Amino acid sequence: MSPLDLGDLDPTTEVLVAPVHLAGPGTREAVFSVLDNAAGWTKTVAFGTDTYYASPCQRVRIANPVESHFGGWTITYAEDPLGVPDWITTFDRSTPQEIVAAFTETLVDGLPNHFRDHFSGGKHYTGLGPEDVLRRSDWQPVHGSRPYWNVSPDGRAALRTRSGWLDEYTELLTPEKSMWRLSGGIDPVHVPSWRAFFSSGTPQHLRTAAAIALTSPDALPRFLGDVPERHRDLVRVRLTKPTADMPRAQAALARRPYAAHVPAPGAEAAIPPASLAAHGRSRRQR
Repeated sequence: MSPLDLGDLDPTTEVLVAPVHLAGPGTREAVFSVLDNAAGWTKTVAFGTDTYYASPCQRVRIANPVESHFGGWTITYAEDPLGVPDWITTFDRSTPQEIVAAFTETLVDGLPNHFRDHFSGGKHYTGLGPEDVLRRSDWQPVHGSRPYWNVSPDGRAALRTRSGWLDEYTELLTPEKSMWRLSGGIDPVHVPSWRAFFSSGTPQHLRTAAAIALTSPDALPRFLGDVPERHRDLVRVRLTKPTADMPRAQAALARRPYAAHVPAPGAEAAIPPASLAAHGRSRRQR
């Protein structure tokens, strides 16, 4: 589709968008559905919008404080329900909700037996870490970078692995200093559109679930107006169904697998960074 075609469509038009990391946050209903249907979990709604969940064992707390500066989802686990959390994972308000839902569903399913099914010998054990998942999708390491980065083929998503020792309480208090950060956007290293942080204690199989969702080839359902404007030239868009008043060319387009949203004639095409390592030498990496 050309920009003019997209501009002619109502923002409430239902579309399918790929890749995941540029599709926009989408609705939170998938995450709410996982937690609302989790047996024994309690739910509290405060201030009319902020939502909090606690697992039956009281070890896991999940918060969706809509009105806070960070927004998004904060998930903590504490072996001692009354003690300091052992790990924390945060997804900001712009993270694609399919990534949050995959992490949360895996957490909920594995919690009753303390994730034993996901450890060596368990029925869900694969031995794969998130880096393995990313490599299978042709992500590449940025050699010589500190912290250590893996970048998606299009240069629009990145995994940062922090180097050096950091006190675990610093991770708990400052998500930005967590061991791992997933991010996406036009410049996912320096100016990401969304970020997800995983402290060093976050179980590998949960981080792997997030990576699998991030690298899924499936297009995501969105309303056209929910796709970030700055991503429009970088995503592939397919209409979910033709409408009665849709021009014939657009109706034919809706039947194609995907339609690349290409820049208008004369517009400068967005080009992925040729080398994030070189780019990082001139700007401080976060």
